[in-house]
Amino acid sequence: MNIALMPSEPVQFGGCTARQWNLKASRFCTAFADVLLCTTSVLQGQITAPARQPSVGDAPAIALPLATDLSGKLKRRDVRRAMRKVADWQLNRAEADFDQDWTYAALYAGFMAVPDAAGGKKYREAMLRIGKKFDWQPGPRLAHADDQATGQTYLDLYRRIHDPAMLAPMRARMDTAMQLPDDKDKPLWWWCDALFMAPPVLAKLARITGDRKYLDFMDHQWWITSNLLYDPSVHLFFRDTTFLTRHEANGSGLFWSRGNGWVMAGLARVLAEMPLDYPSRSKYVAQFQQMAGEIASLQGGDGLWRPGLLDASAYPLPENSGSAFYVYALAYGVNAGILDRAHYLPVIQKAWAGLVSHIYEDGRLGCIQPVGAAPGAYTATSSYVFGAGAFLLAGSEVDRLAR
Repeated sequence: MNIALMPSEPVQFGGCTARQWNLKASRFCTAFADVLLCTTSVLQGQITAPARQPSVGDAPAIALPLATDLSGKLKRRDVRRAMRKVADWQLNRAEADFDQDWTYAALYAGFMAVPDAAGGKKYREAMLRIGKKFDWQPGPRLAHADDQATGQTYLDLYRRIHDPAMLAPMRARMDTAMQLPDDKDKPLWWWCDALFMAPPVLAKLARITGDRKYLDFMDHQWWITSNLLYDPSVHLFFRDTTFLTRHEANGSGLFWSRGNGWVMAGLARVLAEMPLDYPSRSKYVAQFQQMAGEIASLQGGDGLWRPGLLDASAYPLPENSGSAFYVYALAYGVNAGILDRAHYLPVIQKAWAGLVSHIYEDGRLGCIQPVGAAPGAYTATSSYVFGAGAFLLAGSEVDRLAR
């Protein structure tokens, strides 16, 4: 769990500018609010025990030097080398602790996306071992999107092997969850991250089975969440309703980079499965294009995005899980003809080079904010499995753009 901490130095009232004092006060309020939010999340079962295991990630005080054998150029050889380096490090480090948690589900999706030319078969075989280990079962909570996210990998493996055992548990889970009535006081997907976790599973089920009920259910729930959390004036999602009135130190709304990364990646994965003639597809495309335009305009000088999107100067480090999800989504959009190549390719090139610059000699991808629900503090060495998964997803689409 990530909680932003107060700066270690004492506050000097006489030596602070108004902006510095406002920033310190804002960070204190954010820390206090995150304590309450994380406590509530634990009680609601949102932050699961596996997400607190060291194997999910860590932030060593001393790390190996940054890699010198990688290039951020958009050449397939270079893209694939960077993907293999990160994937091998993460697989060797975490496979013994793989579970059905959402943190690992994002990593599994990344492993599945690695192209064969970058060693994809090796990582798919690891995913096959995981599916067999858990008998193709999702997590324990019936309707919680976090516990459905592993279904993305199960279904992608089913497409390759066509073993009914890979399909049946996830289909049964969704069939049961879809029978639950809507709760007017709390939407099914009440936090924006959920739009990455569950909707792609439903979209994949619809395509695999030919039964549109899964897509129709997803469509119904997506727009409930969007109407609640999407701000059409800035084309970004609030993390949940507790953020609707929260602000950055500069007075702007508080829009979490990784939260919006989850959404954009979810949009990309849904659009990849959705039929071109689906009645509301144009709404998804429009939302995707709106968010892409906003995200591109917020790109930092290093090619990456800070944890709080609308007050970048308040955050010293880029956040690479959100940044990688953006690269994945933007590159998908160009490859799918949804985004203009001439406009977005320079954004993708700069961002990919920025991500590669944070890979350490051993393959660790740094600057990944730990498990949390809002912008928070972390170090350059901080690395977590969902960030590595996002990087591999990004690489899979960048590889298609590369020469």
